[in-house]
Amino acid sequence: MAKKHKDKTPIQQLLLPSYLLYTGKVLNWLSPFLASKFAAKLFLTPLNYKLPQREKEMDSNSVQSKVILPKSNREIVIYEYGKSDKKVLLVHGWSGRGTQLSKIAEALLKLGFSTVSFDAPAHGKAPGKMSMMPHFIEAIHFLKKKHGPFHSIVGHSLGGMSTLKVLKEGFPANKAVIIGTANSITKLTEEFVQNLHMDKEVAYLLKSNFDEKFGQDMDNYSGAISAQSVFTPTLVIHDKDDVDVNYRCAEEIHKQLKSSELYLTEGLGHRRILGDPTVINKITTFITA
Repeated sequence: MAKKHKDKTPIQQLLLPSYLLYTGKVLNWLSPFLASKFAAKLFLTPLNYKLPQREKEMDSNSVQSKVILPKSNREIVIYEYGKSDKKVLLVHGWSGRGTQLSKIAEALLKLGFSTVSFDAPAHGKAPGKMSMMPHFIEAIHFLKKKHGPFHSIVGHSLGGMSTLKVLKEGFPANKAVIIGTANSITKLTEEFVQNLHMDKEVAYLLKSNFDEKFGQDMDNYSGAISAQSVFTPTLVIHDKDDVDVNYRCAEEIHKQLKSSELYLTEGLGHRRILGDPTVINKITTFITA
């Protein structure tokens, strides 16, 4: 599949087997309630894909270790790339892995920074089938204690939303960068369901299911909500052609942050933006300024 076509295809449609998409359509027609239960399982199940060539250098040259997160009792895989007292924490997105931001890590390495990243539970080399945002947040706080302090933190997609949440909770960093980050859990569930070709009623039931499961309004994890309490200078990056997370999210998060810069691109989509030289230069310039 051509890169440009991939950029215009939501990740659910790109990686989910066709029979699952078909099942979702049938359940949507039969029962929105059953469809929401099916969607919930898919929502919490990361999609696996082969390690891309561009990530192999970081994978081969990083020090990797496995640890168990104390609260969730879930295993993560840690990547330590380079040796420097100036450390940057990299947080991958949903269905990503610790090497997903490899091109950013390589650029930082040349500027004297080392990076620490991780495979969240059920992502990359970490075992498990299901995962959720609280696991990302727990992993970030754990790594702060084990490998900190960190000069900066960079998060992509769900990793960006997790980054804003930990900053709200007091994670210390000189700079933060978020890329392709959603501003609303409600909007995220609506777009997820839409990408599965299900009705909006299913999205409402899906969000209600999560609120009940976690005993709180999950919009408390939304990027724009967290951003209201973030004082760390933050670079907000988003592509206008992102079909997974609409770029309007970046504009709304930017408005809520106390100190931020908004950088919008075009033609890069949700994933290719991570390897774009101009974007990477913008990130490294922001961090080192």
